[in-house]
Amino acid sequence: MPGTVVVGTQWGDEGKAKVVDLLSHSADVVVRYQGGHNAGHTVVANGKKFAFRLTPSGILYPNVTPVIGNGVVLDLATLFAEIEMLQENGIDTSRLMVGANAHLIMPYHQRLDVLAEKRRGDFAIGTTKNGIGPAYVDKVARDGLRVQDLLVPSRFRARLKAVLTEKNAVLTSVYGDEPFNEDELLALYLDDYAPRLAPYIGDSVAFVQRALRENKLVLFEGAQATFLDIDHGTYPFVTSSNPVAGAACAGAGVGPRDLTRIVGIAKAYVTRVGAGPFPSELKDDIGAGIVERGHEFGTVTGRRRRPGWFDAVMMRHAAQLNSLTELAIIKLDIFDPLPTLKVCVAYEIDGQRVEHLPAFQDQLERAVPLYEELPGWQSDTTGVRSFAELPENARRYVHFLAEQSGVEVSMLGVGPGRDEIIPMPAFTGPSAGAPA
Repeated sequence: MPGTVVVGTQWGDEGKAKVVDLLSHSADVVVRYQGGHNAGHTVVANGKKFAFRLTPSGILYPNVTPVIGNGVVLDLATLFAEIEMLQENGIDTSRLMVGANAHLIMPYHQRLDVLAEKRRGDFAIGTTKNGIGPAYVDKVARDGLRVQDLLVPSRFRARLKAVLTEKNAVLTSVYGDEPFNEDELLALYLDDYAPRLAPYIGDSVAFVQRALRENKLVLFEGAQATFLDIDHGTYPFVTSSNPVAGAACAGAGVGPRDLTRIVGIAKAYVTRVGAGPFPSELKDDIGAGIVERGHEFGTVTGRRRRPGWFDAVMMRHAAQLNSLTELAIIKLDIFDPLPTLKVCVAYEIDGQRVEHLPAFQDQLERAVPLYEELPGWQSDTTGVRSFAELPENARRYVHFLAEQSGVEVSMLGVGPGRDEIIPMPAFTGPSAGAPA
């Protein structure tokens, strides 16, 4: 059976975990393919909130084998905390598989992340200081330690010794900080972490490929989102990996033809955390209301998210980058009280109307949003369970987003719970102007 990728189409926090959780009902395998514990995925199941930073969202279903792929960088303390939380809630974690080639986030990565951000001062990127970037740097520099190294103590010792010599030199000479003790790290990782992780380690590539050959439903779940992609995002205010759908192939170890369903996730508006260009940003009372009603604070950092109107220019670009086959729009209910809505349909850059995302960031920073106004519906949508029951102006808004994006809308979210997703009649394109 073809694989399905669930990908964020904005700057993250779109609700990917909610959609993965919904699709996991009929899935066999759910694979996390990149990123680290800098992203929080929240699922509300049976009235209880679960916040996942590493564990694939599908673990809440007993029919699912959750897999952490080789493209992930892994903080073991965070993983073990999640496993303990799940076990305390009666969730079987023995099904979890961790790819043998996934790289480890070490304590020195986290400290270097903190020190580097502090050193940048006014030019700080706004990282979560969880060591994600430094771990990916070591991976590319071939200085990384992998999950499988924990199974061979002699190799782990040798590699740690070589790497730690350099890291301690940087910590002491560049930052004036304390060095790490090699023996303490060895005791933590080989005596404590290795025995606890060993039952979960496996050949994730062979497992996922076999599941696809056996016609099983495999979901691929990324962290962050399209415009935080290291190659395609608003650099340098990006993450250290590739969240786009195509990266599922590299991170999980499957071929492009294994992916035929690409579900893009978007909020009915846009948010981002930290610095970086944001043409449709709202800095007024409307934006403050969106933050309050949408609880727009980071799952991991607690930082307030910056809100803005839906940006169709970004969405069209994300649709092309990811080859989206459908779109799920989440948090439509946050707009319930507003009398008027706006959608950014183009930019004005240096006096010219531009309907595509500019490749040059200085142009994006100068972009002035051009809006279309739509009437609001000013009624409660949280109890609605079918598209036909939505207020007429809500349906018009969703049709307009589909038309502007050029992607079929297949799901609508009107609340945080599993049962607050509305399946959609298929529609897209220029004929999508009238409500169903």
